[in-house]
Amino acid sequence: MKKALRGAGVALFWIGVWEALALLVGHPLLLPGPAATLTALLRLGATAAFWQNVGVTLLRVMAGFVLGVLTGTALAVGCWKWRWFDALMSPLGAVVKATPVTSFIILVILWLSRAHVPVFIAFLMVMPIVWTAVRQALMNVDANLVEMADAYRFSPMQKARYLYAPAIRPAFAAACITALGFAWKSGIAAEVIALPDLAVGRRLYDAKIYLEREELFAWTLTVILLSLALEKLLRWAMERSRGGDGYAGD
Repeated sequence: MKKALRGAGVALFWIGVWEALALLVGHPLLLPGPAATLTALLRLGATAAFWQNVGVTLLRVMAGFVLGVLTGTALAVGCWKWRWFDALMSPLGAVVKATPVTSFIILVILWLSRAHVPVFIAFLMVMPIVWTAVRQALMNVDANLVEMADAYRFSPMQKARYLYAPAIRPAFAAACITALGFAWKSGIAAEVIALPDLAVGRRLYDAKIYLEREELFAWTLTVILLSLALEKLLRWAMERSRGGDGYAGD
């Protein structure tokens, strides 16, 4: 209860700051107030097109997220197991980390359909985060525990279940939480630039072009609320997978 009240108090404080700034600016075209934004959001939420755009964007981002997690985990295991593979793939990881996401979006538009650009960009943002975290966690597994598992003749599956999985789980969970935020933001940015037909990013762009400031803020609020909801859902799923024990990153 205290946590809920504290969260409500913080939210009310920042809504008050938003309202004060809107009154100070005094022009809804520059900064709509919370009430006008909420009214626009409710109006949009009453339409089927709103939910179609939200649903398609969620599918794109989550598809890229899942592909990035699977690929990053596979690359981490390969780099941990074979040094030559680690040396071969490390330049790729460095390039992905160093290149601005906008550059990737512009390049990928040349290669893929506009609807697939956000999926690939989300994947590209998730993969190196999970890759780095899981690889480092595997590298840090206690060598004494590995020797003990060998002495007791653990099978590869037993080692994976009882030795490696517990060692990498906290880092994996924290990496997934971080990567989801990057996937969501980069996926929306890719939609704004690629402009697929059904997309939250497309609606943001349209609202900006047609000077629909209240709708622009309403769509932005939608992006924020969905990001928070996805993170909460992923945290809950991670906790359930561990029996509610929590993980590094809480």
